[in-house]
Amino acid sequence: MNRDGERAALVLTGGGARAAYQVGVLAAIRELRGRSPGNPFPILCGTSAGGINAAALAVFSADFNAAVRKLVWIWRNFHVEQIYRTDPAALFGSFLRWGSALTLGWALRQTPRALLDNAPLGRLLAHVLDFSAIERAIAAGHLYAVSVNASGYTSGESLAFFEAAPQVQPWRRAQRVGMRAQLGVEHLLATSALPFVFPAVKIHREYFGDGSMRQLAPISPAIHLGADRILVIGAGRLAEEGRQRTDSYPSPAQIAGHALSSIFLDTLAGDLERLERINTTVGALTPAQREAAGIRLRPLETLAISPSRRLDTIAGRHRRSLPPLLRTVLGGMGAMRREGSTLLSYLLFEPPFTRALIELGYHDAHARRGEIADFLRL
Repeated sequence: MNRDGERAALVLTGGGARAAYQVGVLAAIRELRGRSPGNPFPILCGTSAGGINAAALAVFSADFNAAVRKLVWIWRNFHVEQIYRTDPAALFGSFLRWGSALTLGWALRQTPRALLDNAPLGRLLAHVLDFSAIERAIAAGHLYAVSVNASGYTSGESLAFFEAAPQVQPWRRAQRVGMRAQLGVEHLLATSALPFVFPAVKIHREYFGDGSMRQLAPISPAIHLGADRILVIGAGRLAEEGRQRTDSYPSPAQIAGHALSSIFLDTLAGDLERLERINTTVGALTPAQREAAGIRLRPLETLAISPSRRLDTIAGRHRRSLPPLLRTVLGGMGAMRREGSTLLSYLLFEPPFTRALIELGYHDAHARRGEIADFLRL
């Protein structure tokens, strides 16, 4: 809990390699705080790659500054081989399985799991994160709650797996569930399992995929976990450019990139608009009036930071940093062309791209340092 008695929450959205932008914003926040002790975000909520960032901050929440330094170092030095396999056996085997399923699926009676094998990510997470530290951080008061979202392929529900102080209760809303769990590698692989790209993960009785799918209210977990103030760091521009004339048919990469952007961006923008309307309505009433009317809603202070530039444009400039074989494979889908760079931006875990995003996040946060300082009560 902060000095003013309020709990600030940090909400990190998804976006694959785009989540490097969040680390740049966090680096600027660390700098703005200076030597201030403690964890400025006792509530951490993340989805997809943002869920991995949130879990890392939770593990190291006893020292926020050190946690951010670790994240910056990792993201600045990422390579795709640490996230998914790019060797010939893995890539050709995957596309052979998909080709066989499309042409001979009626005979084989089996379906491929995903385009890419993200087993390296699982090994990396198990190596760098001590998940038992989350429980210790909560007991010591460094952390109040942390959650990661995943989407159930059978139930269609958006499930927030959370670890929190004992007083936090599970919740159930329409297509939204909060379930207490001891977070581990499987939860992070589930929340970041991009549809078709990475394999779904079975947790208990259901298979789960990327938490951004069917996540109608990305800010909701932070509210259920007890947040009074919420900082949202996105991984894509909330306001995209208008229509442009084109005569060429969209490539598979362009269609896939469009679908992923719809999953990651549209619900966040809508949830922020909805929260703003609620704040305006509830803020017009005094606490006494709200109590008399039986209105349990309360105004929530929110601050949203998103990239000032298109991340797919930046990805297009760094497309050649991918391994040659992977460039060839993605090139066949149209991902190496300008119109396919959106898909590329989710998969480009290479230093030239992640460092450019960290720098952009850092400068975007400094451009709004006054708002951030007010939010953090600095």
